Amino acid sequence: MPLSKNKEMILGIMVGTTGISLLLLWFHKVRKPRTAMDLPKFLSLSNPFDSMTSQDEIHIGQGTAAAFQGRQLQILEKLNELLTNMEELKEEIRVLKEAIPKLEEYIQGELGGKITVHKISPQHRARKRRLATVQSSATSNSSEEAESEGGYVTANTDTEEQSFPVPKAFNTHIEELNLDALIQTADNLRMNESSKMESFELLCDHKEKFRDEIEFIWRFARAYGDMFELSTNAQEKKHYANIGKTLGEKAITRAPMNGHCHLWYAVLCGYVSEFEGLQNKINYGYRFKEHLDKAIEFLPEEPFLYYLKGRYCYTVSKLSWIERKMAATLFGKIPSSTVHEALQNFLKVEELHPGFSKSNYMYLAKCYIDLEQTDDAVKFLNLAVLLPCVTKEDKDAQKEVNKISISLKSCFTHHSSC
Repeated sequence: MPLSKNKEMILGIMVGTTGISLLLLWFHKVRKPRTAMDLPKFLSLSNPFDSMTSQDEIHIGQGTAAAFQGRQLQILEKLNELLTNMEELKEEIRVLKEAIPKLEEYIQGELGGKITVHKISPQHRARKRRLATVQSSATSNSSEEAESEGGYVTANTDTEEQSFPVPKAFNTHIEELNLDALIQTADNLRMNESSKMESFELLCDHKEKFRDEIEFIWRFARAYGDMFELSTNAQEKKHYANIGKTLGEKAITRAPMNGHCHLWYAVLCGYVSEFEGLQNKINYGYRFKEHLDKAIEFLPEEPFLYYLKGRYCYTVSKLSWIERKMAATLFGKIPSSTVHEALQNFLKVEELHPGFSKSNYMYLAKCYIDLEQTDDAVKFLNLAVLLPCVTKEDKDAQKEVNKISISLKSCFTHHSSC
């Protein structure tokens, strides 16, 4: 089964260690004397095991504690916004750095009276090709609801979401297919990375006819997930993720015993979390885990599910104490897992589908390195190199494999304790 790109899906659950450092720095620099607070107590909210002196119990009432916790949440939300803005700024700086070397050549061409041919980037071409399949239409929906691309009513989150183009039939002459033929054709097209958009278009063409069929609905949700991956525009990605999640909600409501419905609802919750504030990121993280477990219950032989669970367990195992504390403060629950648990899930993937993906091999190597089993790590790094790079996730995994290999060689060379 082709892989969906899920990076940042689980990482969106918590604020990273770098974010925590920024929080501490910000706290010490900008706080005013009249709003100063004891940092250890600030971090100990919602922990039932933290001790409190009898004097504190007398002077701190429930109302004060609630206000204190609310203040903490506001600070965490502001931190999340700061980190998001920093990432956007870093990306803009990277683009500018790439453009600077070409600036001199461009100016010389303009001053010399030459006609400069502006090349269109592959990313821009891909975006134009996608948008060319979408016809704009005026919408007169209320501020409460708007008709989504899939023909389903969804709640609008902002004006940009409301004004997103609504697609009509993608093909002038639609080939009428029965449900079985449509499903088979859509699944076959999706097996190739380059045909995922075509699969999405085919499902869009038949959405009115099969909009109430469960086998169609969860595939349509999956197709929106594919479009999320293919898109390079943030607003488009948000649009596809929100509609896909809405379809996923409809699927699990109508077919609560269908593992595929739970699988793709979990995946799309992860995608939506990328555009949410800190509190909702954590909330979607718990929702992701809940429906992933349900999907495994109904589809125990599906390797992709164990791959996703392995990534979840690995990420949670790396959370710092303070990140776990944030989750407990907001939701009263502390996520827990171990590298060993992550390893067992990745090994299950290999058992069910040997050579499942380059990324699964990469994570197996990471787990063995953490467990100080270097020989096994090297074995899976070598297996990863043998697999071809087909998807973007494969390419990202290969870059990580190269970094890990270089790091291991450096450790061997210097006879370190790695």
